[in-house]
Amino acid sequence: MDKPTVMHPGVKLRHIRAFLEIAAEGGLSSVARAQGISQPALSRTLAELEDLLGQPLFLRQKRRLVLTEGGRLFRRHAALALESLEAGAAALRPGTSGSLRIGVLPTAATRMVPAVMLRFRELRPEILLRVETGPHHHLIRLLRDGGIDLMVGRLPDVSEMPGLSFEHLYEEDVLLVGRREHPMAARPVTEALKASALILPPENALIRRPVNDYLASLGLVGIQPAVETVSLAVGRGICLASDALWFISRGVVAEELERGMLIEFQLGARFMSGAVGITRRQSASAPGLAAFEEIARQLAPRMPEAKAG
Repeated sequence: MDKPTVMHPGVKLRHIRAFLEIAAEGGLSSVARAQGISQPALSRTLAELEDLLGQPLFLRQKRRLVLTEGGRLFRRHAALALESLEAGAAALRPGTSGSLRIGVLPTAATRMVPAVMLRFRELRPEILLRVETGPHHHLIRLLRDGGIDLMVGRLPDVSEMPGLSFEHLYEEDVLLVGRREHPMAARPVTEALKASALILPPENALIRRPVNDYLASLGLVGIQPAVETVSLAVGRGICLASDALWFISRGVVAEELERGMLIEFQLGARFMSGAVGITRRQSASAPGLAAFEEIARQLAPRMPEAKAG
């Protein structure tokens, strides 16, 4: 016996493609120009899809179209479905599977992204994952120039967001860490900071501002670091070989903390946290992009560095 069809048989591939492109652009005009059709024709295509699905997919807010809750849910599944169709077509033509280019910031490079990549490899082995690492400003430039398809890490500054979209995955703390059996471990944090060489994030790192604000709240304005880095290899090496203290995102040193190589100094500052997620161009399209994002949604909140609540 045939299984009942949930989706209306009138839904066509042109409806799905139009919907995904409108969702990416947030409007009709640019999509209509790109498709070489009139805006009213594109609007009719969208209206047809909404009628066939039985609910609105967008809300009109001034000049932008914003996805409804149902629209966001449908977009996730529609993007994965379209990728699966394209993967099926690519499988019939060897050598056309393509690659996905990922920019990874240090906070997500140690465990979160490797976990996502391993799961992605199981599901989409035909797609080559190309990874680019580096500081935030470098990866943002690559993202805007089309050198990478997405970036995983901290939420960019609002001034960097035009033309980009950010999907929040979890909250993560910024920590102060030092070696096990650090001589200042039992002392007040202000005293420990004054007595120790400091490793701070570089001035252009996203977490440098909250670190500066925290130091200012302790009356330590203008304190000079001995080193500036967010590199795990460099920061860990200095901390283990000295009494230096390091301000760094939890995700970078999560494994070192679990193993007891480094210890966390209690800061008592709730504002020393920030959003970690996926940043991409609003109109981005690449093989495996939707699948990678969906795996990240599933796995990222389970990472030990993800802050509850």
